[in-house]
Amino acid sequence: MAAPQDQSEHTSKPRVSARVGGISESATLAVDSKAKALKAAGRPVIGFGAGEPDFPTPQPIVDAAIAACSDPRNHRYSPAAGLPELREAIAAKTLRDSGLQVDPSRVLVTNGGKQAVYQAFAALLDPGDEVLLPAPYWTTYPEAITLAEGVPVVVPTDDESGFLASVEQLEAARTPRTKVLLFNSPSNPTGAVYPPDQVKAIGEWALRHGIWVITDEIYEHLVYGAAEHVSIAAVVPELADTCVVLNGVAKTYAMTGWRVGWMIAPSDVIKAATNLQSHLSSNVANVSQRAALEAVSGSLDAVAEMRSAFDRRRRTIVGLLSAIPGVTCPEPEGAFYAYPSVKGLLGKEIRGVRPRTSVELAELVLEQAEVAVVPGEAFGTPGYFRLSYALGDDDLVEGVRRVADLLGEAR
Repeated sequence: MAAPQDQSEHTSKPRVSARVGGISESATLAVDSKAKALKAAGRPVIGFGAGEPDFPTPQPIVDAAIAACSDPRNHRYSPAAGLPELREAIAAKTLRDSGLQVDPSRVLVTNGGKQAVYQAFAALLDPGDEVLLPAPYWTTYPEAITLAEGVPVVVPTDDESGFLASVEQLEAARTPRTKVLLFNSPSNPTGAVYPPDQVKAIGEWALRHGIWVITDEIYEHLVYGAAEHVSIAAVVPELADTCVVLNGVAKTYAMTGWRVGWMIAPSDVIKAATNLQSHLSSNVANVSQRAALEAVSGSLDAVAEMRSAFDRRRRTIVGLLSAIPGVTCPEPEGAFYAYPSVKGLLGKEIRGVRPRTSVELAELVLEQAEVAVVPGEAFGTPGYFRLSYALGDDDLVEGVRRVADLLGEAR
């Protein structure tokens, strides 16, 4: 009879790997999930957490998906890199919108923009490689870098600089281990848009030092006023061999739930990322790909209508937030987020509580005002809130009114 195994042999080994166990939950999705749970429990919570347009997906895109459901071609596996016609359409759309000419073979269709982000880092980074990461940053970036065994090197910015990283700051953060710069314009969470001359200067700096650029352009169509989005790969075409462009249909076409993104990169990087995806998830759902094909090939009229609504809401939310004592709110030039500073309220008493951090203040706002916001700690810059204005006008005004009433009690 075999001797019983020593129980300590089992208990000494961690149940979850350190690599995956160290990943934090998405702060934005966590806030959105908590808000939805409270609403389901009957509380009138207004959520500013998720970066998700409140518009339905345009009908021609929905119709294309409905037709695709009945087509037997879409009931089977398709190439891991994406439907050939969708890759061609993405290449054509990129030329139309960015002035960047790419071969369809350099396009990889992914399960949403997040998968494109992860696969870009996984394809480029070896253990210890450093990634320059301007802050505030989207919550997924540092997690994806760390999961790929890279090292995020945070380059802090603030409202005084318009949340724009300068070449001088990037150069000061550069080391012999620097391999990648993560570039995001228009920005999540700040709505900052880099002016064309600064985009060019940063691209030329990266080229000069042999640094890869991963540029996330998911908000390319959501710019306002005099702001202009330009692709760093287009204004510095010499970067073609060391640049990865990330994009998708989620924000532009109100298609967050369809899960279609893409990456454009040099052939060797696309081949490596495609091999990874072939084992990770195979192809993106064909019905979603057919919907995305209609989106990127079709008219931008619906996009213009949504942008007009976002612009109106942008001006409304900035005005309302700026009127709250202790809050300062720069005017975002792109995306659909306001990123006000609440530093002037920290440490003050509000309904018997003295929040010391923006996390604590956000918790108080949710509990007392029944409004969900994301604290700046999630984006690497404590002392701020991120509020998405991709929600209905009435909810936006009512939500900020509740926040103003609560924060107005600060003493």
